[in-house]
Amino acid sequence: MILHLLAPAPFGGIESVVLELAVAQRAAGLDARCALLSRPGTATTLETALHTAGVPVFRLEMSARAYWRDRAAVRALLANERPGILHVHGYRVSVLFTPVARALGLATVTTLHGFTGGDVKNRFFEWLQVRAARHVGCAVAVSEPIAARLRAAGVAAAHLMVIPNARRPSALRSRADARRRLGVVETGPILGWIGRLSREKGADVLLNALARLSTGVAGAAVAVLVGEGPERARLAAQAAALGVSERVRLVGAIDGAAGLMPAFDAFVLSSRTEGLPMVVLEAIQAGIPVVATRVGGVPALLGEDGGFLVPPEQPDALGSALAQLIGDPEQALVRAARAARRVAAHFGVEQWVRRYDEAYGVARGAANGA
Repeated sequence: MILHLLAPAPFGGIESVVLELAVAQRAAGLDARCALLSRPGTATTLETALHTAGVPVFRLEMSARAYWRDRAAVRALLANERPGILHVHGYRVSVLFTPVARALGLATVTTLHGFTGGDVKNRFFEWLQVRAARHVGCAVAVSEPIAARLRAAGVAAAHLMVIPNARRPSALRSRADARRRLGVVETGPILGWIGRLSREKGADVLLNALARLSTGVAGAAVAVLVGEGPERARLAAQAAALGVSERVRLVGAIDGAAGLMPAFDAFVLSSRTEGLPMVVLEAIQAGIPVVATRVGGVPALLGEDGGFLVPPEQPDALGSALAQLIGDPEQALVRAARAARRVAAHFGVEQWVRRYDEAYGVARGAANGA
């Protein structure tokens, strides 16, 4: 049995990766299951999606800061189930529970999906996660920049692999239906943005770039931001201060947002930091031109000619790229087609599953003292 262990947020990048990977592994004939550490009385979108996809779920109710009790509950589950592979996701799970798995002699893999930085507490936990990665059978980085950080922290090359994310193409709504679902009635260019409204995702950079699009067709562009998070009120205030409120739609979180990609004339990733974002894969697979910051594994997805790459935290550069895309939509679609071919050739689900099988082999060898 492969047991994926995580403490899911309402839904985000890690949750999307775990869902896709578990479903792909089961489709390949592997016994993949998930153990979710959840707050009492809550059911996350991931739990519902796993049940719908036929992935068995163990649900452990966790309490805030009851770390010893949580460790005891996880230990009891692992001792009872004895998974052939324990696959952990997220810094809290990595830090708290990989020592439990090691004490039980389990073959353990940890995937490091990215680092968000943020406040001192968050950076401290990310530092602990990197240290924990030195003591598992195999540490997986979803992009080369993450792997470089792990190498610098002393993770042995023999126990480190770079495995980029992959995903199955989503079922897409028609352009008209997707725009109705989003409540978009404008006829000008629609710039799509999907993510958590938090600082590392850089929605504020997009708003600053939008304010620079003030002439011609680009000046009629509307940014549709799909997601929720702590920055929502500040972003609304920023849009008002920039004079672009009428060109910004904060539509909240929407289930199945990947299927809404056809609503957009361009997809924008304005993040300050990333691992390898599933949302960019979704946009590429939908054939939507992408403008993105050059962070994490994004350049590996787009290549140099499959989209528009700009430095992070530079709204002038982002605005210029958006103006170029809007001004020449045919060339933008040519780039989007190149990106789609690149993803199909190098980021396939079957290859993804095979690479994780290799990681699991490394972890088994480590657990057996090889």
